[in-house]
Amino acid sequence: MDKQGKEAEDIFVQRCRSSGLRLTPQRLAVYESLSGDKSHPSAEKVFRKVRKMIPNISFDTVNRTLLSFVSCGILKAVESYGRVKRFDPGLGEHHHFQCLKCGKIIDFEYPDFASFRVPETIRRKFVVMGRRIVLTGICDSCR
Repeated sequence: MDKQGKEAEDIFVQRCRSSGLRLTPQRLAVYESLSGDKSHPSAEKVFRKVRKMIPNISFDTVNRTLLSFVSCGILKAVESYGRVKRFDPGLGEHHHFQCLKCGKIIDFEYPDFASFRVPETIRRKFVVMGRRIVLTGICDSCR
């Protein structure tokens, strides 16, 4: 495992512990299946991957694990616009482009979005804890 992978695993272990999540083989397998995956997989895709490591794991276990990882800040759920929920292990500041035809989600960074000012009407009513811009359209492959 490279240095960056080790740091990510240390953060994962720390967040599990601080959230009261035991480090079970199932949770570790779900985490490992997501490590380095930039495809923003669905629970079904994660399930198929984890099942190769743990054949008797249930879809429900994988799905609940993913949702608990989102609650603990280990993953982010990605807007799905009427499609199945997708998961993003990339916690750094970035945004998404989602193809409305094939559903592909692509990460991108754009520094100008960091200076996006939240409207006063929103700031008065809500506590904004993060921001991600999602652009939608048709990707090059589908165009």
